Amino acid sequence: MQIYRYPLFNSWPEITRRPSADNSDKSEAVREVMLKIRENGDEALREFTSRFDHVYVADFKVTAEEIANAVLEIDPALKNAIAIAAKNIDTFHIAQKIPHRVIETMPGVKCWQKSLPIERVGLYIPGGSAPLFSTVLMLGIPAQIAGCLDVVLCTPPDIHGKIHPAILYAASICHITDIYKIGGMQAIGAMAYGTESVPKVDKIFGPGNSWVTAAKQYVAMGDCAIDMPAGPSEVAVMADESANPAFVAADLLSQAEHGPDSQVILVTTDEKLIKDVIKIMGKQLAALPRSATAAKALENSRAILVKDTEEMVSLINFYAPEHLIIATKDAADLAERITNAGSVFIGNYSPESAGDYASGTNHTLPTNGWAKSFSGIGLDSFSKKITFQEITKEGIMLLGPVIEEMAQAEQLIAHKNAATLRMNN
Repeated sequence: MQIYRYPLFNSWPEITRRPSADNSDKSEAVREVMLKIRENGDEALREFTSRFDHVYVADFKVTAEEIANAVLEIDPALKNAIAIAAKNIDTFHIAQKIPHRVIETMPGVKCWQKSLPIERVGLYIPGGSAPLFSTVLMLGIPAQIAGCLDVVLCTPPDIHGKIHPAILYAASICHITDIYKIGGMQAIGAMAYGTESVPKVDKIFGPGNSWVTAAKQYVAMGDCAIDMPAGPSEVAVMADESANPAFVAADLLSQAEHGPDSQVILVTTDEKLIKDVIKIMGKQLAALPRSATAAKALENSRAILVKDTEEMVSLINFYAPEHLIIATKDAADLAERITNAGSVFIGNYSPESAGDYASGTNHTLPTNGWAKSFSGIGLDSFSKKITFQEITKEGIMLLGPVIEEMAQAEQLIAHKNAATLRMNN
């Protein structure tokens, strides 16, 4: 972990630079893969699955028997944990439903907005280095609440052509049956264009590595909507002398173990905390099964010492982290001053992993600084909104002159006539 002491403002862009924020070097490779999938369908998917996942898959769709067997394989304790997490996620997302209201903007002019489900959605579930079955819940549950008619799930197979049973079990909890053994950018292409096996969808959801992110950005240029640019995971921790260094170390490592291109950042006003966290992190790292992955991620990570709380808040809002943990004595007050973050965890007893799994909030969040302009996934992400208006004879007599005046000023006379004819009638 690199240490920076009291960096000047003009150095912030460099010290907060993500390891893989620029996907431009991948654009040509992604374009070639997408064109092949568009032209050759399943044949191209088999070629890329063999090349990238090192396994030949004859039939991509997971069978009902495979799902049933997966349900039997899951340990009862894990089933119980998944059930609790699913209930919390369901409760939080159901609460986001907003009934539509009819607004009379002026006498005889009624307007309203109606939320309708996106009919066909595709869920991408990372499963290469770690089977992220929790992402199935985070995407599948709001899709179900929203009322999406068709839900397609793609996730990479292992070297034996199998899907991790926990992913299949979580999918069964969400009543998802259209599951395909396809990973990486080829999965994005399959859902964006459709093949002989995989249905085309209207919008693609889900996080992934930089290749998946690049593929999503490519298809979003005109082929298929996407949720957001969601790439390698990241966390920032704001801490002062009141923070528990063991907690902070664990939180940093929890994101570092996601992948070698993940990034973790500690911003603090206490230099001793940096020393304590790095020392404890070394001990915790040695005991992790994914220690090599986490250690690689730490090469891209930073510990930044700042002079005061004001600078700490400013630096965090500049960085716009996917996850933000506030471990300070005035954590709740500081949380109110955060304007750029995907999800915020307040206080020493709020680990980021709570949001990853079971508190109820969604863990599919904007990365690479996109928290400045994108929200994380919510119920609205799976819906589209249509506006309606109904105007009576009284209403057009009141509103018509306004339309006429504005249309005349814009020199759109047909627009003006549409109102004039109704008023004259």
